[in-house]
Parts: sequence; C-alpha cells; structure tokens
Amino acid sequence: MKPPHNDAVAWVTGAGKGIGRALALRLAAAGWSVAASARTEEDLASLEAACPSRRITGFPLDVTDAAGTEAVVAQIETRLGRLDLVVLNAGTHAPTPVTKFSTATFRRLVDTNLMGAVHGLEAIIPRLIARKAGRIAVVASLAGYRGLPTAAAYGATKAALINMCEALRPELDKHGVVLQLVNPGFVQTPLTDKNDFTMPFLMPVEDAVEKIMRGLRGGAFEIAFPGRFVFLMRLLRHMPNRLFFALTARMIG
Repeated sequence: MKPPHNDAVAWVTGAGKGIGRALALRLAAAGWSVAASARTEEDLASLEAACPSRRITGFPLDVTDAAGTEAVVAQIETRLGRLDLVVLNAGTHAPTPVTKFSTATFRRLVDTNLMGAVHGLEAIIPRLIARKAGRIAVVASLAGYRGLPTAAAYGATKAALINMCEALRPELDKHGVVLQLVNPGFVQTPLTDKNDFTMPFLMPVEDAVEKIMRGLRGGAFEIAFPGRFVFLMRLLRHMPNRLFFALTARMIG
C-alpha cells in the first residue's frame, strides 16, 4: 500500500513482535512514516534499528490504558503529523479450557484484545471524522467466527471486535473514514509458537503482511486469509449447531 502523500503517517499497535512488527517494517519500506507502539521499549528499539529507512518511530504504550492511548495519539500527531492510517493490532492469547475457567484470564484478554482496540478507536475516530478522511484497520481473527474449544476468552474478544466493526462501518462511511477488519488464520509468530497443537494452514508472517497490504489498497470491509481456512471457517459459521458441536467435540477427544 503506497502512502497517499509524501508525509503520510501510519500508526501500528502491537508492533513489538509478530504481525505488527512485520507490518510496520513493510509500511516503512513502502514510504510511510510509521509510529509503532508496544509495551516493551526494547522491542521498539529493535524495530527502529531494523528499519533501513529510519522511518519508524517507537511510542511505548500499554493499550489497556485509555488515557495513555489518547496521550500517545497526541504525541504521534505532534511529532510526525496527522494520522492517515491506523492499524489496531495489539492482542494476546491464553488457552481457556473449561477445567481452568478463569475470570482473570478473561479480563486480561478482554482488556488487551477488545478494550485495547476500543481505546485506540476512541482516540482516533474524532480526529478522522473532523478531517473526513483516514483509514482504520482492526485486527480480529477467524477464531471470532464461531466458538472453538479451549478458546472461549480469545474467541469471545475476537467475535466482539467483528461485531463492533460491523456496527461502526456504515457510520464511519458517512464521515469519509474507511474502516476495515483483518481476520487472519494461524500466522507463524512468537504467539503461535507457544501453541502445542497442529495449526491448520499455518502461514509465514511475511505472507500475512502481504495479504494485509493488498487489502489496505482497496475498500473491502474484510481482509481474511488464508483462503482455504477462511472457506472452512465460513462453512462452520453456517453449519447447524448439531453438526457443529459434533465436530468440535472431536477436537477435545
């Protein structure tokens, strides 16, 4: 995705590792000035050093902090200029088997995956509406299509992001702001490296980023990949409950 003008600015959250890091580097290579946010300052320093063009600037942020998010957005626009593209990518995962059902796990994932995106939207939406321009991409997951065993908390946050973006899209359209939803399948990152199960259609992070970059060039609401996994998950979305639960029961033995 080429920047719309020479001094175009993009902000990527969750940029310390995985998809966020690779996307920040790809945007910088395409000519964007990139504001990169993550909790760990060492990760941001490493990211800045890895960018040959020096077009990435780190802005440390814990996305669970609403006031901190607003302050970082103000800092970005003061230092780099008005934001043209925002990618709300920060997220985490923790398995939630029913035998370890935990309020603490749910709260941690909701605070990061869902409220982290909400805080970013709260900070950026008024600015983009005032300008009647800009693009927002919210990273959810194909796991938000239907509930899967041991992913009750993670899937719930991703389903909430999907529903939220569906609600916001037509309203933002009227204000000249493009909202897109990114639904990846399994992407090889430090987060998925922790999984102890076979991940179908696992794809390299570089391929995932290319899918995102291609999607950001257009106006389609959903950017979902890889194609075969999207097809299967959409089948599950429309599968009768009796068949769906018979299938997911096999996943837990």
